[in-house]
Amino acid sequence: MINRFNFFIAFSLLLFASCNNRSKPDSSESIDIDSVREQLKIEVYDSVALTLVEPYATFEILAKGFYWSEGPLWIDELQALIFSDVPANKIYKWSEKDSLVIYLESAGHSGEEHADSDKGSNGLILDLKNKLVLCQHGDRRIARMDAGLKNPQEQFITIADTYKAKKFNSPNDLVMDLEGNIYFTDPPYGQPENRTGEIGINGVFKVSSDKNVSLLVDSLKWPNGIGLSPDQQTLYINQSDPSNPVLYSYKIADDGSLENGKILFDFIMLAKEAIGLPDGLKIHKSGNIFATGPGGVHIISPEGKHLAAIKTGKSTSNCAFDTDQKYLYMTTTDLLMRVRLK
Repeated sequence: MINRFNFFIAFSLLLFASCNNRSKPDSSESIDIDSVREQLKIEVYDSVALTLVEPYATFEILAKGFYWSEGPLWIDELQALIFSDVPANKIYKWSEKDSLVIYLESAGHSGEEHADSDKGSNGLILDLKNKLVLCQHGDRRIARMDAGLKNPQEQFITIADTYKAKKFNSPNDLVMDLEGNIYFTDPPYGQPENRTGEIGINGVFKVSSDKNVSLLVDSLKWPNGIGLSPDQQTLYINQSDPSNPVLYSYKIADDGSLENGKILFDFIMLAKEAIGLPDGLKIHKSGNIFATGPGGVHIISPEGKHLAAIKTGKSTSNCAFDTDQKYLYMTTTDLLMRVRLK
């Protein structure tokens, strides 16, 4: 095993045209590309990571100028990545063919009651029928887009919006198991001043395939990113609490409840040295966790060992693999970037 060594990654930029009809003026002119270049690197702490990351891989900046990019999702049918720009209330699509285009407007709130809201969608997944499922901040619900992926429409069907007749805060991130159950986190980030709403908790919930909502965890202050192990036996949750920035793991019991919850990895020391907090995460086919946190994306083994860090130098909200896990896509504040994996 290797105690600690760094691979400084050769960097190349691939800048793509942004949409001209975006509601936010493109502020990317203020981005110091040279400064970004200097901070992009991979630090490897264990030789196991060399099976996952390419030592001299190329970082690419694919798009820029967003308010807060989130929820990246690769869609094989489109050969494209979609992602939320939460305050802009839009979902964008990026592909090699078309570069950046707006995929869906009014992605997170709808109707006159939310006319002044700037709360859009956040986490995105595909369900078992290849339909888009969204965490919607403005409408405070988990919803399914009532249209095909190739013809997106601002039409949604509510999957869940309450627990015991009380509205969720602002569903943030989600994952679906092989039986169609949805696990999601509900921090108050979409609420005014980040205050917990009438539900009274910042919970982790499960919505069954028949839309029954159950509370799994009510003890986390800021539950955020969420993911399932490849064997569907372990649930991982990132907590973006500045005073307790940690990654939790829970075993999923036979009755669907969670047990044996523990801190798998503590980001507190990293948070003292780098920008950002634990946020979104994705699980690699190897079972290793790619968890955003201070400084970028951290590769953590199922046993909680820190294998490597993909350093972006920016607050990194989430990440996603393409179908073959050839690339890791990262949403980092106002940028969309990717790095090639092994």
